[in-house]
Amino acid sequence: MNTSLLEKRSLGINFHDNASPTLKVWAPHARSLALEVDGKDEIPLIKMQYGFWQAHCPEIKPGDRYKLKINNKELFPDPASLSQPGGVHDSSEAIDLNIIRNIRDQNWNGISTRDLIIYELHVGTFTPDGTFKALKNKLPYLKELGINAIKIMPVAAFPGNRNWGYDGVFPFAVQASYGGAHELAKLVKSCHEKGIAVILDVVYNHLGPEGNYLHAFGPYFTGKYQTPWGKAINFDDAWSDGVRQYFLENALMWLRDFHIDGLRLDAVHAIKDFGPKHFLRELSENVQLLNQKTGSQHFLIGECDLNDIRFINPLNKDGYGLNAQWCDEWHHAMHAYLTGENNGYYVDFGNLQHLVKSLNHAYVYDGTYSNHRKKVFGTSTVGLPGEKFVIFTQNHDQVGNRMLGDRLSTLVDLETLKLAAGAMFVSPFIPMLFMGEEYAEDNPFLYFISHGDKHLVEQVRKGRKREFRDFMKDANPPDPFAESTFNQSKLKWDFDRSEHKKKMLAFYQKCIRLRKTEKLMQPGNRDHLLARESDKETIILTRKEDKDLLVVVMNFSEKKIQKDFSELENSRPELLLYSAHKDWGGNISNDTMPFHLNDKKFVANLAERSIAIFKVSK
Repeated sequence: MNTSLLEKRSLGINFHDNASPTLKVWAPHARSLALEVDGKDEIPLIKMQYGFWQAHCPEIKPGDRYKLKINNKELFPDPASLSQPGGVHDSSEAIDLNIIRNIRDQNWNGISTRDLIIYELHVGTFTPDGTFKALKNKLPYLKELGINAIKIMPVAAFPGNRNWGYDGVFPFAVQASYGGAHELAKLVKSCHEKGIAVILDVVYNHLGPEGNYLHAFGPYFTGKYQTPWGKAINFDDAWSDGVRQYFLENALMWLRDFHIDGLRLDAVHAIKDFGPKHFLRELSENVQLLNQKTGSQHFLIGECDLNDIRFINPLNKDGYGLNAQWCDEWHHAMHAYLTGENNGYYVDFGNLQHLVKSLNHAYVYDGTYSNHRKKVFGTSTVGLPGEKFVIFTQNHDQVGNRMLGDRLSTLVDLETLKLAAGAMFVSPFIPMLFMGEEYAEDNPFLYFISHGDKHLVEQVRKGRKREFRDFMKDANPPDPFAESTFNQSKLKWDFDRSEHKKKMLAFYQKCIRLRKTEKLMQPGNRDHLLARESDKETIILTRKEDKDLLVVVMNFSEKKIQKDFSELENSRPELLLYSAHKDWGGNISNDTMPFHLNDKKFVANLAERSIAIFKVSK
């Protein structure tokens, strides 16, 4: 293991306290390489071992624009550029990473993953201005909401000004239209000052289709494997050492220099590596060493659709050591049951038992037959603590990959929204909100791009039409290139003008407060948690620890219910939350309790589509 990677970035332009700036580039097949700085003499690089080139650059200063000349012919931006102010095809800008590193809150100690309450957002659509600076102005709102972590969709430089971020082509460069590297660092500092951790979405399985110049420098990609985006990134073929270092340095830069708390790793199942040490394992080892060295609590969260616990098992149990993973199946079970949708992967869901199983085990398919996949699928999660799984009722994929980008708030009513949210917060897993869901935002979150390549734009348009042709035969998806599509996706922030949105926001705030204060509503050991189906449309969840007992009743039916509870005989439980109360936009008076005692028996009385949370301390 190269421990020097933990200290500082080596690739790209780097400034030093007691030495001249240096440039290091990995280009194993180049015959010559030179640095061209605007208005200054060309500087040749010297070839080193293992495909690296290096030069001292005494004349370059922060803010200078530069390109790299390969084989005395073509000029390209720096693969490790920290800034692309003129776009992905233009010159790179030299940035002093030491200045970035010094923008920090010295008192910040991080947050344990088990305590996370995550808020996913897209910088460009979260505020009208769509910048880091504008996002910073919303931090008081997020603090009042109660979340303690924001997860930012990718900010690596992409073509144009409108993109989800997964078309990034300069992994080290921060998107200029958002404000660039310095503004991102200031945002992170401001978040930490308010007790909010920052999780950055990074993409190590592909690069975007426009402005990707890595192929000009070396074998960053391999034809050994194909992915949905074409050739796979080269993590295990010839010359893969340089590629692995490139992405390891990228991850460590975000954590060490920008003081990002955690990384969300996009689609880790598409990282193709069959070498003796998987890239994810090496990444986890490096992050753990960085934590030991700095005393930080940096973490890694993977997106994976394989239901394979190898990704989240610890290193000492032959796992890849990721701290947690997104659990799509919790969403699928909830969404399919609430909406009745059964197309695509939803064909595997739709029964209340699927939601019960996910509340108990996270994965619904854990070594069982999947009709959608036509095979046995998944592994068992028994023994894994709840903080290994991040769950959600909505996220950017599950909303944005719908043809019309329609949110759950436009598909079900307020009572059902509260029921779904309550179920998320009483689960033993890490909850994640998607921006705006806390007040039932009804603007869509659509798919949008702003590529400069007209042919590519047309390909994307046709691809979207093909994707949805079986769902809505008489309609077309919104044009992803149209600026109006992007603008429609911006949050309205109109909850102060809507009574039901105010109530929804208050409900989320209450759920988050309970999540923070009630031990039995936090992740941890799942041995004493049991969710079970009662009748056909009710779930009862119980959780015990020491002398405390949590009982949650979830009524998914369209009628009122009564349930007897032997668990609560001879006790007077404390009501923590009842979603049907008027405080939260329901029709039940706040002083009406959703239970009564019948000859020492506890009988719950719940309104239709509601959730009640009880606590007994003995």
